[in-house]
Amino acid sequence: MSETARIRILVVDDEPQIIRALRINLKVRGYDVATAASGSEALRVAANFHPEIVLLDLGLPDFDGIDVIGGLRGWTDIPIVVLSARTDSADTVEALDAGADDFVTKPFEMDALLARLRAALRRGPRAVEDAVVVTDSFIVDLAAKTVTRGGATVHLTRTEWGVLELLARNRGKLVSQKEILQTVWGPRHERETHYLRIYLGQLRQKLEDDPSHPRHLLTETGMGYRLV
Repeated sequence: MSETARIRILVVDDEPQIIRALRINLKVRGYDVATAASGSEALRVAANFHPEIVLLDLGLPDFDGIDVIGGLRGWTDIPIVVLSARTDSADTVEALDAGADDFVTKPFEMDALLARLRAALRRGPRAVEDAVVVTDSFIVDLAAKTVTRGGATVHLTRTEWGVLELLARNRGKLVSQKEILQTVWGPRHERETHYLRIYLGQLRQKLEDDPSHPRHLLTETGMGYRLV
């Protein structure tokens, strides 16, 4: 078996001939291949298949590949190699800024593409997190960027989601006040700890069974917060 045996790769493209060519070439080289032909399918397959690398076309039928990158980056740091017919440098910059690791333009040579995949994998193994975080009171879907409680979707503001997402990605771990403020509000706000009291209070009102006695969104006095 080759050195890439059992590495799981998700190929996302809406062109059947490209999907077929990539599946054949990747399987021959020992990859475990899953495919998706749309953005929504890609996020669903990724949550179940837990790929170690994603090869992603930007031109998808339901929504843009940039949105798929955002959905994946909500719960995993695995390498994402973009495959696209777009040649505008602005598209490359946008994809890389969204969290992609590399950008390959169509048409491509298979050997060159495989080399880019190997290079992305060599940059180091990265943790694959659970896309869905389940508590006794609510469920956080990091891939879909949704929260449900009692089967109903809970509306969160962008800032509320930013705080909850960071805590969910670090479930069980203490996340410092400084890290939350820098990540959600930016480095110039790292002393604005009153922001956290306000937004954690709002999240508890929406998600905890008893907001005055939270069981999941916990405060570590003077240090930070923790989702359990």
